[in-house]
Amino acid sequence: MMIAKNPIKFLVTLAVVFSTLTMFAGGGEHGSTSKGGQINTPEQIKGYIKHHLADSHDFALYSYTNDAGERKHVGFPLPVIVWTSKGLRTFMSSAFHHNDDGHVIVEKDGVKLTKIHSKIYELEEGVTEVSFDEEHHATNAHKVLDFSITKSVFGMLLAGLLMLLGFSSLARGYKKGAIPTGVGRVLEPLVLYVRDEIARPNIGEKKYKKFMPYLLTVFFFIWILNLLGLTPLGFNVTGQIAVTVCLAIFTMIIYMTNGSKDFWAHTLWMPGVPKILRPILAVIEMVGFVLIKPFSLLVRLFANMTAGHFVVMSLIALMITLKNQFGSVGSTGLSLALALFISVIELLVAFLQAFIFTMLSALFIGMAVEEHDHEHAHNEDATGYEDTRII
Repeated sequence: MMIAKNPIKFLVTLAVVFSTLTMFAGGGEHGSTSKGGQINTPEQIKGYIKHHLADSHDFALYSYTNDAGERKHVGFPLPVIVWTSKGLRTFMSSAFHHNDDGHVIVEKDGVKLTKIHSKIYELEEGVTEVSFDEEHHATNAHKVLDFSITKSVFGMLLAGLLMLLGFSSLARGYKKGAIPTGVGRVLEPLVLYVRDEIARPNIGEKKYKKFMPYLLTVFFFIWILNLLGLTPLGFNVTGQIAVTVCLAIFTMIIYMTNGSKDFWAHTLWMPGVPKILRPILAVIEMVGFVLIKPFSLLVRLFANMTAGHFVVMSLIALMITLKNQFGSVGSTGLSLALALFISVIELLVAFLQAFIFTMLSALFIGMAVEEHDHEHAHNEDATGYEDTRII
């Protein structure tokens, strides 16, 4: 059996799911919780899942009730760096400590700041409390420029550090001999896989080496972030639309700036069609390269990773919603089994999404840098128009 052959992987996955389940059952500092801090209703479950999918200024690991009946939250803060109307202000996110109303006002060098729905606001001059309209929007506060080290930023820095250490180990291994050892031995097959199965077939033998650094970086960056998202730390970096937008823009910039003369000639003034239609086709082609292709990249990664986190958290929530039907033990066992099953699938999805993003990036780059063979690629048919069918 697969479980018997890989007991360590199975136990690690089980521990991750159980830890996440325990965190969910204990509630969180920022989720929608009951008076005791625990999650008991469908509305509170939805609030907790929404918070889990969003970015945060700190890590909330788990919660517990002490002997005095007080709810305690365990985690660690992150640096808050904001640009206000009076300049730069820095402090730790622990200043926004949890209380009943959730809107703590922090005063730093004459500036009053508060956090509403995970966003930091600056209060107007002379204001002592936040007021809201009917839609719960702050009426006497405005957003600031937020450069804080949030949970997602911390995750990206951690992924970058892991990549630096891993590839440094691989480089040192090659200096010692043809076969690397340690972590490098794990990375080498993946590097060769990206080269031989993604870069070469899609970009071509002549030009693939130029784009290998980017393809390797984006593949391992997404893959590591996806794996971090399966840990109880609650990372959801690739589930943040801003991150996937930036990755898609990087790919777009690379294939647009490295496009060959043939690429731009076929895009802006397509041969073989009536001249009156060429400007229209040029607009359509540019929309495809500038908007549609990057959009397909960012949405596919964002939607799949967000959906995966949502499904896992929803399955864990079954232990709460079904405890009346199956009892506490039965609902917890069912929830754990289903969440474990989905988490194992998520390990595959974590790799698959990194592969798909890198594959499509290589495909788009290959389309842009391709040099057309005009003698064979386009054959005039009887009507005088080019026959561009793939033979």
